[in-house]
Amino acid sequence: MKVIRVLLVTTFVLGTLNALAQAPADANTGRPVTDDDIAVLRQDIQADKTEIITRNMQFTDEQSKAFWPVYRNYAHDQQVIGDQRVSLIKDYAANYDHIDDIQAQSYITRALKFEEDGLKLRKSYVAKFEKAIGAKQTAKFYQVDSRLTLLVNVQLAALLPIIK
Repeated sequence: MKVIRVLLVTTFVLGTLNALAQAPADANTGRPVTDDDIAVLRQDIQADKTEIITRNMQFTDEQSKAFWPVYRNYAHDQQVIGDQRVSLIKDYAANYDHIDDIQAQSYITRALKFEEDGLKLRKSYVAKFEKAIGAKQTAKFYQVDSRLTLLVNVQLAALLPIIK
């Protein structure tokens, strides 16, 4: 049930990001979609992710006490990198139907930087998670985290139009 909720929230968030260029105002309120709106939606997704991680990891009390402070830092660092993606999505959504070669090159560079930064972040936290919860639990966490990331990426791919 929670996975469905995450899908719905994720779809809404990504749909909102995609709609920024196509509909400058929120259809429900008539006001522009703001960065604060995006921040609230991201918090909702993070809360759902936390619940999914908790359910799947089944931490002992000791593991939980060690894991969550590291995870909070990791999630914060992910959000900083995610800001790059939000910026790229906003820019792309506003311009996808009239992109020139220079813009296309910029999008490629920015998208690859986002992916590279995400991989660097995951690598940089392996030792921190292993220290907190051990190698096996770290591997399990990375599986869960990877699946959640894939879910967001699939939803995003479905929502963003192909360059015209």
